[in-house]
Amino acid sequence: MSNNVLITGAAGFIGANFAEYFVDKYPNYNIVVLDKLTYAGNLDNLKKVMDKITFIKGDICDYDLVLDILKKYNINGIIHFAAESHVDNSIKDPFIFTHTNVIGTHTLLEAAKNVWGEGSDNKFVHISTDEVYGSLGEEGYFTETSQIKPNSPYSASKAGSDLIALAYRKTYKMNVNVTNCSNNYGPYQHNEKLIPHMIKLALQDKKLPVYGVGNNIRDWLYVNDHCEAVDLVYHHGVAGERYNIGGHNEKRNIDIVKLILSRLGKSEDLIEFVQDRKGHDYRYAIDSTKIQRDLGWKPNTNFQDGIVKTIDWYLENQDWLK
Repeated sequence: MSNNVLITGAAGFIGANFAEYFVDKYPNYNIVVLDKLTYAGNLDNLKKVMDKITFIKGDICDYDLVLDILKKYNINGIIHFAAESHVDNSIKDPFIFTHTNVIGTHTLLEAAKNVWGEGSDNKFVHISTDEVYGSLGEEGYFTETSQIKPNSPYSASKAGSDLIALAYRKTYKMNVNVTNCSNNYGPYQHNEKLIPHMIKLALQDKKLPVYGVGNNIRDWLYVNDHCEAVDLVYHHGVAGERYNIGGHNEKRNIDIVKLILSRLGKSEDLIEFVQDRKGHDYRYAIDSTKIQRDLGWKPNTNFQDGIVKTIDWYLENQDWLK
């Protein structure tokens, strides 16, 4: 199996957790990390593994750089986390999401195809989101055959990158998988995201802004469970298949916020309801039957345990929140 692995975006939240997991589990693998170190990337996220990886600062949209990395390090596997991922930012500045998420993914695929050759068994895993499927009502779940129906510039850019990845399988017979995960939580998450953002504000006794009335529902997946799923897809995923990865932990945003306040001993008076986000999807929920059945994965962390571990990590790493 491919053991010279390029991991993109590993200075970010999920990528950093995955790098730690992967380095620990596969100490004989040669791991190269490519990260642009935008505002969401932090080298401190990789401090536990920096002496065990090769780190390269660079842009996934730089074709010549990607080509050079693939050749120089004899890369025979790519796990692609790098992406612009904050919905609010995509509403304010959508073009950068198209550039990074679509052109960046296309650049990686084209470079890999040209180095590996058509029909290669070398693996390319593209990490995506459940948001490509759009919004659910009170009932139902996203499956791998759900209609692609994104509602924000972010999710549209991820949907585009998913389709390009799958097209490279169909057209060039590349060994490609796409994974679509639900909302992750855990250590190293940038404080623009709901859970660390609310923890940071609560610790400062500032108002916690909640969109609308907080009834939007998300399925929450502990990041370590996600890492295990990606590992299985990388090593055992069937070429050309899409795998949904969900935590089976549906929670309303307002309940998440109240839970954080309770854990921190803060008053719910800090909650402040604000104007809802444009095009705010009501509910996401993943049916992960396929990956459980075909690859033997299941989420091991229930939300009650995972959220406590997550809050406690941020309490112990308050400098990181700054």
